[in-house]
Amino acid sequence: MQSFVTVVHVITCTLLVLVVLIQSGKGAEISASFGGSSQTVFGSSGGANFFTRFTAAMATIFMITSLTLTIMGGQSRKSIFESAPVTESAPITNPEAAKQQEQPAPAPAPAPAK
Repeated sequence: MQSFVTVVHVITCTLLVLVVLIQSGKGAEISASFGGSSQTVFGSSGGANFFTRFTAAMATIFMITSLTLTIMGGQSRKSIFESAPVTESAPITNPEAAKQQEQPAPAPAPAPAK
């Protein structure tokens, strides 16, 4: 199921990017580049209306698949700390060993100046 939603999401992202890049500014739609504004592919104002609706539909599908993937991905994740092995240190029974561990290591002697 997650693979299917991921494939739909990637296709939707690609189509959304392409549709947005195809749309030009307010004065020069893609339909005007196919032979002038009077003889357009989608009619006199059909191109803008079609691309607006298609962009809105792709944005809606993008949001739905994004939320679906987030919800599906959040259910299967665990914290790293939940799967880490628990290690316990054994208590020190020898008091001399405990004193040696508590005492800091002696600092190295300074080198003689020449």
